[in-house]
Amino acid sequence: MFTSTTELFEEPCSKKENSNEQGSAQLIFNITKSVEYTACNESVIIPCFVNNVEATNINEMYVKWKLKGKDIFTFNGALQKTTHGDNFKSTKIVPQKLLTGIASLEMDKAEAVVGNYTCEVTELTREGETIIELKYRIVSWFSPNENILIVIFPILAVLLSWGQFGIVTIKYKANLVKEKTILLLVGGLLLTIVVIVGAILFVPGEYSTKNSCGLGLIVIPTVILILLQYCVFIIGIWMSPFTIAILILQVLGYVLSVVGLSLCVSECTPVHGPLLISGLGIIALAELLGLVYMKLVASNQKTIQPPRSN
Repeated sequence: MFTSTTELFEEPCSKKENSNEQGSAQLIFNITKSVEYTACNESVIIPCFVNNVEATNINEMYVKWKLKGKDIFTFNGALQKTTHGDNFKSTKIVPQKLLTGIASLEMDKAEAVVGNYTCEVTELTREGETIIELKYRIVSWFSPNENILIVIFPILAVLLSWGQFGIVTIKYKANLVKEKTILLLVGGLLLTIVVIVGAILFVPGEYSTKNSCGLGLIVIPTVILILLQYCVFIIGIWMSPFTIAILILQVLGYVLSVVGLSLCVSECTPVHGPLLISGLGIIALAELLGLVYMKLVASNQKTIQPPRSN
């Protein structure tokens, strides 16, 4: 993703006194003040355009790129030789385009350094230079609204799951049920810790391995919610068509969120964010329905007897 600031007018970029040649000894550039790159770029291109190239052979062209006064790339058309700076081995231009005035420099993003780059072009006795500033722009992986929903839905689902756990704990006192609630407690604590860690790693920022891992820790462990809700239903109200429908809805939400995750982590600019968010939203909705249903059933019964074990 590149953005550049380009003047609509043209002006000479260097002034070299030559009474014989006057203005003809000056190459005129299309002025580009700055160009930006982001984490999504695989390579960086710094533009350099000459408007009045008259050469008909590449042998007549010489190009030099400098950063902070040091040469990082040179092309000698007469010798057909290219020279790279020590830390700029990937730099290159397209020699064939020099005759059309294009001397833009391309390099790998890993070698790009923010700063002012100088493009010097020589055509026989004429020469000129222009300076372009390379900037780095931080771009959020997801939009602000998407970031909020991706974090809020799983946390909400976990809180609702704890609400279900609370109902089970209050209503049942049998030893067997206590053993099962301990398992629910351990599973709930594990899920809570993982989701919190994932949310911290996923702190809104640009596309990176850290953010991808955080998103994975938020989404993938939500499968534990399905198991916890199933156990809560078994302990509390046993299985009914409504509880089965809730579990199916939750499984659907998990599938959508995992598919959305797999599509998003492979893209620097995710376009499947809504799919991921809808899946997480469905999971939270299923937890809410489960909590409401358990609360209604519990309120209609003075004492809920735990299911007998064979």
